[in-house]
Amino acid sequence: MIVKKFIPQEFAANNYLVYDSDTKEAVLFDCAGSNEAIFDFIEKEGLNLKYIFITHAHFDHVGGLKGFKEKFPSVKVLMSKDDEVLYENLTMQCDLFGHRRVEAIEIDEFINESFTVDFAGEKIKVISTPGHSKGGLCYLIGDNLFVGDTLFLEEIGRCDLPTGNFKEIEHSIKEKLFKLEDNIKVFTGHGDNTTIGHEKIHNAYFGQNSIYS
Repeated sequence: MIVKKFIPQEFAANNYLVYDSDTKEAVLFDCAGSNEAIFDFIEKEGLNLKYIFITHAHFDHVGGLKGFKEKFPSVKVLMSKDDEVLYENLTMQCDLFGHRRVEAIEIDEFINESFTVDFAGEKIKVISTPGHSKGGLCYLIGDNLFVGDTLFLEEIGRCDLPTGNFKEIEHSIKEKLFKLEDNIKVFTGHGDNTTIGHEKIHNAYFGQNSIYS
């Protein structure tokens, strides 16, 4: 299993294309943009994109969906039902940040923690992590964790946007993500990657050496 990171210029929200070099099956975590670069890579490697997993429905993480559906009509877009209200208000989100408006498309399936799918000899497991948004989801494949904006390198996602809640993100991180093994690699929604072990010690909010507790 190979993880390829793509970073669009606008808001620098990370896209992660994960693929199996043998079967050529691929999935995408978040769809922030960088569409042409990802399209070119998929074509070059001969990949078959099966799913797009959305970590949360903020405009900077779903802005490329329309283009992907036009390019790959059979791909399934998956998201939490609890973020539907955010997704239905993408125009308001864009206007709030002075961003070009993002067009919503139909979500193929709303998922929760009961959802799993086999991929590259592993199961993609869904972890519900509200806090940055009500419907925040993280996705675990083996020792790779895709967290969106729930957890950053020594930081956490902001909780002051609609449906955000600090107590919820505290529970999501301390009682769910920090229960995972230290070696789990954390692929964040913005910025550099980290590990669960590093965050248990150095996270500014919830680590052992926190500066805000």
